[in-house]
Amino acid sequence: MTDLILHHYKTSPFAEKIRRVLAFKQLPWQSVNIPPIAPKPDVEALTGGYRKTPILQIGADIYCDTALICDVLEHRQPTPSLSPSSHKGLARVLAQWADTTLFGTAMAYNFQPDGAAQLFGQAPPGFAQAFADDRAKMGGIAPRLRVSDATTAYKSYLRRLATMLEDQAFLVGNTPCLADFAAYAPLWFTRVNVPSTAGILDATPGVLAWMDRMAAFAQEEAGRMKSADAIAVAAAATPIPLADEVFQDDHGIPLGSQVRVHAESFGLEATEGELVAATRMHLTLRRVDARAGTVHVHFPRIGYVLRKV
Repeated sequence: MTDLILHHYKTSPFAEKIRRVLAFKQLPWQSVNIPPIAPKPDVEALTGGYRKTPILQIGADIYCDTALICDVLEHRQPTPSLSPSSHKGLARVLAQWADTTLFGTAMAYNFQPDGAAQLFGQAPPGFAQAFADDRAKMGGIAPRLRVSDATTAYKSYLRRLATMLEDQAFLVGNTPCLADFAAYAPLWFTRVNVPSTAGILDATPGVLAWMDRMAAFAQEEAGRMKSADAIAVAAAATPIPLADEVFQDDHGIPLGSQVRVHAESFGLEATEGELVAATRMHLTLRRVDARAGTVHVHFPRIGYVLRKV
């Protein structure tokens, strides 16, 4: 049985990003279905507060944010690689743009009235409003584009992606990389979950062909678990020993301090714990939960705020 456990739900674009990466690398994984909106008590038992989707669990180690999850999967199985040897920096910067600007623009477009009606048409009464309230709470003070502005920007971004694909199969060459999986996810949401508004993609057939190439990386989960069973896995495990990496102190907060970590903009729920690692790329908090036991919760440094309690 694989030790990779993905906590996700079917329509999450960021979960789709990781599902495609797992398929690309042919890594088997266990699936735990989680709610799309709060409350998420089983998720928070593992993370201590963070509740964005997805999270990756390996025993008692909990990895938050798809940027970090991609790095973990790359380390687990270096080939095929997510980082092109000659354009690693470009791939990371483009992936970050896709995870933030492109994603926000696409979602503002996708949730126009026709799209929302299609998404929530079969949902229980009141779910659409509960979803909107939940995302508003997670978003904090982050501004949201109007549909008209999002439509204009989305069209431009699709044309730019099409230009990048004119002479190559993928965004940074002829093999997929981090940028491809990040950019694919919000476009997948448009194409698959809100087909009533997916006509915006038709003006860029090169992008549609690229999406078909990305969709070819497909793989079913190795098995399914209940969230309570995943918590039991964490409780029975010990966090993986931390790598001997240089402590990078940019905050004046020593290791061993009680700290809070939360996202810069969207997903402001904080995780509190003992700071046990702060490296060039990531932060690690040790925390103890009544159900999950002692866990290490890992975050990327970029996009997250570290504060002393």
